[in-house]
Amino acid sequence: MINRQLGRLLSLSFLSCCFSVGIGIGLFIRFGQLQPSHASTTTSKVAKASKLLPDFHKLPPFLPEPTVAETINIQAVGDVIPGTNYPNYRLPRNKNRLIRPSVRKYLKRADLLFGNFESTLTNHPHTPKDISRGQVFAFRSPPSYAKLFADVGFDVFNIANNHAFDFGKVGFRDTVKNFANYGIQTVGHKNQILFLEKKNMTVAMIGFAPYQRYNSIHDLQTASALVKAAKRRANIVVVSMHVGAEGPKALYVKNQNEYFYGENRGNSIKFARTMIDAGADLVLGHGPHVPRAMEIYKDKLIAYSLGNFLGYRTLSTKAQAGYSMILEVKLNQWGDLVGGKIIPVRMTRRGTPYIDQYFRTVGLLRYLNRKAFPHKQFKINKLGEIIVNKTSPKMAINLIRN
Repeated sequence: MINRQLGRLLSLSFLSCCFSVGIGIGLFIRFGQLQPSHASTTTSKVAKASKLLPDFHKLPPFLPEPTVAETINIQAVGDVIPGTNYPNYRLPRNKNRLIRPSVRKYLKRADLLFGNFESTLTNHPHTPKDISRGQVFAFRSPPSYAKLFADVGFDVFNIANNHAFDFGKVGFRDTVKNFANYGIQTVGHKNQILFLEKKNMTVAMIGFAPYQRYNSIHDLQTASALVKAAKRRANIVVVSMHVGAEGPKALYVKNQNEYFYGENRGNSIKFARTMIDAGADLVLGHGPHVPRAMEIYKDKLIAYSLGNFLGYRTLSTKAQAGYSMILEVKLNQWGDLVGGKIIPVRMTRRGTPYIDQYFRTVGLLRYLNRKAFPHKQFKINKLGEIIVNKTSPKMAINLIRN
């Protein structure tokens, strides 16, 4: 009986593999004449009827499936503000002390390191925001800080959020340029798909936020079209979403629209699951400034909020706002979740991260997962390890081969 079931599994796996290869050959014949684009970003010209579907002729051609089992280690952190010099001076004496060596040691393990940057890197003197109003902030960090993040190992920062335009278009362009000068890409630009080459794999990243100047979380049709276009030409598609209300009262993720000071911050569950349905392999959430639950939906990981990571004298560190993490996710070349880990981090009173030996963020996430998704089988053990039980047919074939 066991042999018969194994035979069926291998037969199904073989058919699935043949079907995938057939599709790959067909797409290669169709798109093979296109030259690969080595540009880091792709901007689509959008017809009204098809909304924001990217121009295929500017995208890298479809890549045939790899035949050798590979994995990529993607690490992600939440909200990052390395201090501000506006309207008053709140910067450290030595910027290199913002991220201490013990934290950097963990970040160096990443093949791809991602964060959400909620400040600007500019010297522009004027902000369009009225900071005299309550709960309105404009953050400005020195352009030289780009080197700090390059030295730490960051590859990509999301800039689709409510602070990237704190100093207008000039500040926004300066931020993108200053990061690029040190080899750090930015994601979240309107109609953009960012392609990265890591470990012989193509990783596509797309950033979304509740605002029309970026890819909008409110336009599910256009968002799905971008993800589908990315999936055709990448091994792995990662979606970054800036979504949800803020603060300790926003700790619990809900399947409904969330509002913050009257602003519609979207439905994070509906958006994230729709992106997985469209072909995303990993969804990374940020913006609520507290950690939120995680789930595995259709075998793909969704992290609804990574919390604060660095907020020197800017972000609150009280209660759960001081709980932080480095999310480490291992994916194979088909986008399957192979493993993962929550590396627990705490923030000091001044808002700098350190590794938490008491694993308090892990305990918080285990609690939040039970509350948000009580019937899900997704588990995180006490050491922060993400338990993956599923082996896909493609993974099974490679395990047998090797």
